[in-house]
Amino acid sequence: MKKIAIFLVPLVLFLGLVIFLFQGLFSNPREHQSTLLEQPMPDFVLPDLMNVEQFYTQEVFIGKVTLLNVWGVWCVTCAVELPYLKQLQGEGKHIVGLYFDQDIDPDFGVKTVQRVQQEVTEKLSQLGDPYAFNIFDIKRDLSLDLGVTGAPETYLIDQQGKIRLHHIGDINPRVWNKKFASLYNELTGL
Repeated sequence: MKKIAIFLVPLVLFLGLVIFLFQGLFSNPREHQSTLLEQPMPDFVLPDLMNVEQFYTQEVFIGKVTLLNVWGVWCVTCAVELPYLKQLQGEGKHIVGLYFDQDIDPDFGVKTVQRVQQEVTEKLSQLGDPYAFNIFDIKRDLSLDLGVTGAPETYLIDQQGKIRLHHIGDINPRVWNKKFASLYNELTGL
């Protein structure tokens, strides 16, 4: 009996590891189910990126279907999606930016708010500005509360301020049509 246990325990552990790793081969890293789906936006009080004297709260999402797009000028994929977001904005979609910059954190760099504002202005004037406004997530508190893993990420928020959809990666025509369009149209009554 003891000899069987010596061989059986490692075999069971090995098979468990193989099954775990095998599942990872077929999982999609962009399919990340947010625990916040159907939940209201987390509480926050954060400044406007371009006017740090103006503050926003989660109440800003009440009354309009909104795409909350997490982005930064340092993010290459964000730059790729900006022209399509601008197109969506031109079609009447309400898009709000959630901007954070690692270099403003003393642990990562020494960039000033003015420098961040200059970089954002340059990038948006070059590629198009789809945002009604940008919330400045200085310490990444809201990003952490939302479970943001990187940029870009986009949240679809309904008129009551509930998160209805979370997408990791860029928004492009294929993603919009496959993942966002029908729910957006349902929420807006189109």
